[in-house]
Amino acid sequence: MAQQLEPIARMVAQLARLPSIGQKSAQRLAYHIISMPLEDVKELASALYQGRKAIRYCQCCGNYATGDLCNICQDENRRNGQICVVRDPRDVAAIERMRDFGGTYHVLHGTLSPMEGIGPGDIRIKELMVRLEDDSIKEVILATNPDIEGEATASYIARLVKPMGLLVTRIAHGVPVGSDLEYTDEITLAKAMEGRREM
Repeated sequence: MAQQLEPIARMVAQLARLPSIGQKSAQRLAYHIISMPLEDVKELASALYQGRKAIRYCQCCGNYATGDLCNICQDENRRNGQICVVRDPRDVAAIERMRDFGGTYHVLHGTLSPMEGIGPGDIRIKELMVRLEDDSIKEVILATNPDIEGEATASYIARLVKPMGLLVTRIAHGVPVGSDLEYTDEITLAKAMEGRREM
């Protein structure tokens, strides 16, 4: 079998580092990129670099932002007394796709996982508790994934929040167990939100 040219091999190696991209997919993408006009490749590379350089975390909720606050935290109409707690910014995007939730978010940037050495101090639970000192907050919706780590994280947060006298709800299990919110369709997510329950 002929060996790949070094520039192609480097492209394949870098593309294969992306999630869900195996060696064959990376090779297909590399060959596709090679067949593109040079100006289009330059635009693609620039968009990736500039996009990554411009994105930061919202100082309030931890979502992706281009400034100090994300668009949701800047929107005064979103302050309806609800905070939806999610694992990462991709989950915010998933819930926003259903266009039915009018509150704000809190992104944990992970879930509790003792097996991997991830404890409460490793994710943004302390920041959540500070936000909950605001008297306008009435409900905390726990929307972590319905897997072992997500359930453990939701239970842990519920135990911390309930003594504060706030309503603590968990999204219903219309979302299949073991799946990720980012891959769940809008109808399933909407049903899960409608069927959330107090913890």
